[in-house]
Amino acid sequence: MTSSVQADRTQKRFDLWDVNGDGQIDRADWNAEATRILQAFGEAPTSPAGRQLTEAYLGMWSFFADKAGIDEHDGALTPEQFNHIAEEHVLENGGAGFGRVVKPTIQAMVELVDVDGDGQVNPAEFKTWLDAIGVEGIVPAEAFRQIDTDGDGQLSVDELVHAVRAYHVGELDVPLLGR
Repeated sequence: MTSSVQADRTQKRFDLWDVNGDGQIDRADWNAEATRILQAFGEAPTSPAGRQLTEAYLGMWSFFADKAGIDEHDGALTPEQFNHIAEEHVLENGGAGFGRVVKPTIQAMVELVDVDGDGQVNPAEFKTWLDAIGVEGIVPAEAFRQIDTDGDGQLSVDELVHAVRAYHVGELDVPLLGR
């Protein structure tokens, strides 16, 4: 059973990814979202990190298109289809399938923000992440502490993947994939 917080966040995610505002999401919307993020980071779409992020976003699109049974190149998801897939594969059953799908996106985001090259996100890099994706009204240090479940002062890819799901199920108020 989806809570009102979960339903609201799923709808906000749909609205965010409906870049062209036509009431459905398709491959072009997901590609545009990746491009927006790359521009916010000042990263060229043709760079290795730019290609990695774009491929990861399009991988998430492929996951949703496959689950909806639509063609990933010219199909589109309605809000109802998106909400059903999000509920079934993200919110229920621990979200393991979606965790595998979102992990490449998180890894690509870490690649963009990880200036010291250690494969993790430190507090300064985390603030850069939040600024680049346009998250406002969040205290970066507090959000970092909530996500840093092992308390080592770094955010691992796995901690960040867990945080994305925790946001969507209403356990965390930090939207790591954007507003």
